[in-house]
Amino acid sequence: MSTFVGIGLGPIQTGIFLAGAAKGGFDRIVIAEVNDKLRAAVNAAGSVTVNIAAKDRVYAETYKNVEVYNPNDPEEVKKLIQAAAEASELATALPSVKFYAYCAPWLREGFALQPERTRFFYTAENNNHAAEELEKAMGTKFPNTFYLNTVIGKMSGIVPASAERPGLAPAAENGHLVEEFCTIYISKCPGIGNRKVQSLFVKDDLFPFEDAKLYGHNATHFLLATLGKAKGCTTMDEVRAFPELVEIARQAFTNESGAALIKKYGHLNDELFTEAGFKAYVDNLLVRMTNPFLKDAIDRITRDPERKLSWDDRVIGTMRLALSQGIEPVNFAAGAKLAAAEWAAGEDVRTKLAALWPQPWGPEHEKLASLMEI
Repeated sequence: MSTFVGIGLGPIQTGIFLAGAAKGGFDRIVIAEVNDKLRAAVNAAGSVTVNIAAKDRVYAETYKNVEVYNPNDPEEVKKLIQAAAEASELATALPSVKFYAYCAPWLREGFALQPERTRFFYTAENNNHAAEELEKAMGTKFPNTFYLNTVIGKMSGIVPASAERPGLAPAAENGHLVEEFCTIYISKCPGIGNRKVQSLFVKDDLFPFEDAKLYGHNATHFLLATLGKAKGCTTMDEVRAFPELVEIARQAFTNESGAALIKKYGHLNDELFTEAGFKAYVDNLLVRMTNPFLKDAIDRITRDPERKLSWDDRVIGTMRLALSQGIEPVNFAAGAKLAAAEWAAGEDVRTKLAALWPQPWGPEHEKLASLMEI
């Protein structure tokens, strides 16, 4: 019997890994989840239903043979330990890598029951070194267990259950709405060609694609949401009413982050890092970002500005990447200025950023501040 184990039952887990495991033919899908109401709802159905936003409609898919157990329950964690022992593929989809400390003990105990088993373990947290962090948290080395990073360019969210948007299960209060796109990049390891989870694509070197996701996709998503918010938009599809904003985002994506990424990674001979390949990437993503059937909430995209305005993240990090390649990121700077002013809430923006950015303040800091006109 083939077993898949997922940790966390959010939209990334259900819309990517659980869906991929079901389509890959796993006999048993076991999920660790601490929300007891959600656990009970899914177990009563024995399945999970996910809403999928296509270009022209929303449709639902149901994945069967799903079991959910609470790792905080002494009896249920025993079932998770046994499932971990039998699993050939696993995936974390948690809010942060800091939660690895809580799942590592029972995972380690399970792996120790079958220490030689080959396992592919996907990590979906928003951290370029999530796999390395999980392996460190596990402590014990298992010779055929491989921890893999991912690049997830798939937008998703939680929505109230309704007749149009079914809940995760009939008794669940909320549903998951994910976009139809599902091309997920993963890192390489021995034997990875034997994986069963669908929609995962191996890259020899994942870091360039992580940069493209953070400094291309995420950066432009944030820029367009920030510009839309200033116009009073509440969801990304409403930004389509302002074509001039979409054009600003297109210019920033193509001529600032895109041009910088191509300069940095063009030597890889990957289609993405060519002018034609990146243009197709931009065109596709701008349509997906503003999908009226996804209705991505602008407040969700622009939340946590302190993190997103930090030195290496999608706002300032993208500007720094562009500058490092001799490109002035004027459009990203305009978005950064708007976001920083809202975040500062009347306080001096320069002072706030100085406390957020690494010190001492130097020429690079001054260039960024000049572009942002602060």
